[in-house]
Amino acid sequence: MSFISLVAFLIIFGMYSSHVLEAREPVCSKFAYEEQLLEKMIRTEIKVETMVNEIKKTEDNVISTLGDIKQTVTDMFADMKWNITDEMLKRSDEIERREESFKKLFEEARTNLTIDMEAKREKELTQLQGKFERPPIAFHAYHVTNLVLNITNEIVIFTKSVINEGTGYDTSTGFFTAPVGGLYQFSVHTCVYQGKYAYIGLVLEGKVIGADMNYDKDHYTCSAFGAIARVKSGEKVWVKSTLSAFNYQLYQDSYRMITFSGMLVNN
Repeated sequence: MSFISLVAFLIIFGMYSSHVLEAREPVCSKFAYEEQLLEKMIRTEIKVETMVNEIKKTEDNVISTLGDIKQTVTDMFADMKWNITDEMLKRSDEIERREESFKKLFEEARTNLTIDMEAKREKELTQLQGKFERPPIAFHAYHVTNLVLNITNEIVIFTKSVINEGTGYDTSTGFFTAPVGGLYQFSVHTCVYQGKYAYIGLVLEGKVIGADMNYDKDHYTCSAFGAIARVKSGEKVWVKSTLSAFNYQLYQDSYRMITFSGMLVNN
């Protein structure tokens, strides 16, 4: 750029000197073509310089724009990263809350289950202890004072007892009252005079659960029957005549015993 300016200056100076020397002779300069070419070169240089400046400005604008875009993208990713991180933190907090809630529910369920199991175990131990501590229930009664069976449904009272564990049998009334509920086994043994009849029934709370008829024309005879029944605590069992007449009569002696017995099998 400096070299071109110097050449232009020398040419112009030479032209000026020639004009001064030849002022009196107005003729065309022999350097007219070179002057025009120089002017065109100068204009072209100016245009090129202008274009370079414009390109530089454009380049600067592009670089600036790219910088802005880069910063925008960076900020956008930063915001996205922050949003994602924030969302992840929120989800993490939610998971922790749910985990704590689950732990609490699990602990409550475990505690309740433990309490229920302990209560059930205590109940079973109490029942088992009661079974071990409860005395056996059994009775065996004999000897009937009134042997005549002339009244239907009359209770047969066995006035003596060999055993009465649990004190369920009453020798004054002929009733066995179950001290505890459970499965019981009962048996009745009767004997009759020769030619006499005996219709006997075993009764649970008014319902006949076992019955027998005994008769022999020529001999004293005996027979037995029984029943197994589930009896509730406080319910009564007894023996009665189910049919009566003037010649219906029981018999007993040292060889033939009339008995009524029962025992708790399982409760």
